[in-house]
Amino acid sequence: MTLTSIKRGRDNTMECRKTLRKYVERKKIKKAPEEQRVEEMELFTNFYMDWKAVHTKNYIAVPRLFDKLPTEEEPLLLKLREESRAVFLQRRSRELLDNDELQHLWFLLDQYHTPPLVGEDQMINYESFLKVGSEAGAKCRQFFTAIVFGKLLQTDPYGRISIMQFFNYVMRKVWLHQTRIGLSLYDVAGQGYLKESDLENYILELIPTLPQLNGLEKSFYSFYVCTAVRKFFFFLDPMRKGKIRIQDILACSFLDDLLELRDEELSKEMQESNWFSAPSALRVYGQYLNLDKDHNGMLSKGELARYGTGTLTDVFLDRVFQECLTYEGEMDYKTYLDFVLALENRKEPEALRYLCRILDVQQRGYLNVFSLNYFFRAIQDQMKLHGQEPVSFQDVKDEIFDMVKPKDPLKITLEDLISCGKGDTVVSILIDLNDFWTYENREYLVPESVDEGDSLI
Repeated sequence: MTLTSIKRGRDNTMECRKTLRKYVERKKIKKAPEEQRVEEMELFTNFYMDWKAVHTKNYIAVPRLFDKLPTEEEPLLLKLREESRAVFLQRRSRELLDNDELQHLWFLLDQYHTPPLVGEDQMINYESFLKVGSEAGAKCRQFFTAIVFGKLLQTDPYGRISIMQFFNYVMRKVWLHQTRIGLSLYDVAGQGYLKESDLENYILELIPTLPQLNGLEKSFYSFYVCTAVRKFFFFLDPMRKGKIRIQDILACSFLDDLLELRDEELSKEMQESNWFSAPSALRVYGQYLNLDKDHNGMLSKGELARYGTGTLTDVFLDRVFQECLTYEGEMDYKTYLDFVLALENRKEPEALRYLCRILDVQQRGYLNVFSLNYFFRAIQDQMKLHGQEPVSFQDVKDEIFDMVKPKDPLKITLEDLISCGKGDTVVSILIDLNDFWTYENREYLVPESVDEGDSLI
């Protein structure tokens, strides 16, 4: 904004003030109310137009605060942006505590601990806490605040905090920042999110650093990466935009589970329950190969029908192939992974979202009596085939509505299924005969488990 434009704007403002002063003086002369109203509107319209002209002209000189991202047709700008981001991330990485600095911090905390001990845990009061902060260096300054001390303060009668808890807090913060910088290096767009190919590259380059994956053959790497990436996108990209925020990756527990594979002594039970472990990935891929009877690398509806106990209803499978991405009527491995994640995590909101979309035959955004009956008839048909007496739909319908207690007594929304805490049960009894039989006979199955020595308490 130039001095000339500022002066011009000031002069125009002075003129507007003079005009207003004249208006006030003229208003002392009595006029008809209608005439006064017209004159007033005319005056203020002119005043506003003058003001707008002055300020619009002045704002033209203000520099732009946003520029669109460079395209592939601007390779020089793209390279400049890439290099700038790399320099920025390197600078942020240097601001983090390294191993030597963390060891020095632990030494200072141990030196200034405040007796007595609580069990085997060393404690520190606020005064000593500040002393450590002053000696630990500039990088540690952000951790030695009253807010951090207050967050970690619990019920200690001396007003102290646990040294171990504080150190773990610092370690967690450093790890989060390191991981964020590491993920940001794969953010090609530089917009704070990762596309599927970005996350695939990140996990592929992470594999050699995870001892628990040392046994994987390189020929299996692509299938492992696909299996791992799918979990992130199934749960963190519900709208299927093809990208997930780095912030969401850090906030969820999936990255912790993945990096848990750095532990060389991870127990067998932990490995089996971890989606990202080698045994888990081999199990899922092995199931896919076993289902693929014609060995064409894809699954037909008939092949998928053998999934699990082989008791999923035909009606449900028809809807899966209608709603999910298929290739000439067959399902690829990526679509199969979504299917498995939904069925193995039925309590999770995103799994219920996936299953609700399939159950919503009329595509109304909710389940009504028609939808429930449409799927339960297939359960009744299977019961007849197995020589069982079919259960009345009316009874099942009433039981479902009693479990869910929807806001609208005539329809069940996704929000109702999530909030009731029994959405997994509702879905299971509509799509799988084995799950329905288990639910129907739950009263008889519980005493059997008690007889075997299981405790209900």
